[in-house]
Amino acid sequence: MEAVSVIIPAHDAARTIARTLASLASEKEIIGEVLLVDDSSSDATAAVASEAALRFALPLRVIKSSCRDAGGSRNLALEQARFPWIYLIDADDLHLEGGLRALLAKAVAEPGADMAVGAYRRRVDGEERPTKLPGGYTASGPANACAYLEGRIRSIAVGSALVSRRAVGETRFATGLAYDEDTLFWARLMAKASLAIVTQPVFVYFVSAERSDDRFTVRPAARFLEWRLALRRLRSCGIGARSLKTREGLVALKIARVHYARGDFEMATRFLGVAEAAPRAGADVWRCMRYRLKIALRRRFSAPAAQLQRA
Repeated sequence: MEAVSVIIPAHDAARTIARTLASLASEKEIIGEVLLVDDSSSDATAAVASEAALRFALPLRVIKSSCRDAGGSRNLALEQARFPWIYLIDADDLHLEGGLRALLAKAVAEPGADMAVGAYRRRVDGEERPTKLPGGYTASGPANACAYLEGRIRSIAVGSALVSRRAVGETRFATGLAYDEDTLFWARLMAKASLAIVTQPVFVYFVSAERSDDRFTVRPAARFLEWRLALRRLRSCGIGARSLKTREGLVALKIARVHYARGDFEMATRFLGVAEAAPRAGADVWRCMRYRLKIALRRRFSAPAAQLQRA
């Protein structure tokens, strides 16, 4: 069976990296190398990883980086990967036994497949969520990429897909973005790749809701414009303007929801306007209407309370 290059970006991951490497130990027969990109860590990430790799007999290679950026760190490893297949996982997630073998077997078994996408489990703030199953994919790469950006097919998470190094080619992660750089990467690959699907869960994705939402509250307008510029570069992959505009609306609605939850109604309203200007499915039309109403009500009833406090 062909071998895999496993890529793990890590920043101050000494607390979790041994557990992540331990979860890969059952797949060591097909792992040709584990490329750990130690990105500006101030803790013992590299030492802990080296000790764990020795204990589990994993072929670890540590790459030092000063990117301070997960996309940039993954790009460094993509440049140095030596084996035919690439598997990406984060330093705080868990691989599930047999998942990598299932992905590789499926990719090799299906003629012309460049990419295998598996199911995955999510654990949000310690709470187990329903398994995400891949679905809605077709034989058309560009159609898959458009549907993926528009949210019409189940998403890919870093850790749920295996892709051939040939298909990756010169494709790289966008750098300097606060969010969604992995979505842009997968969309580029999907536009040109033939997909195979694995329905068994292949990894556990650990999510901190607060940390995830925090990304949308620092310089929200500037970060959104930076991300939108990177998104629009996907036109070079043959992805249509409607799909890109739809993605803008989905992300803007997510940002509006975060700001609404944190009480910044002005910023929520601004991003809600962006979401409303984008092509939307019926469910998203209703979500926009609901948030528009909720913001109006919160503003109406918070104004008298503020006046009473001043009095």
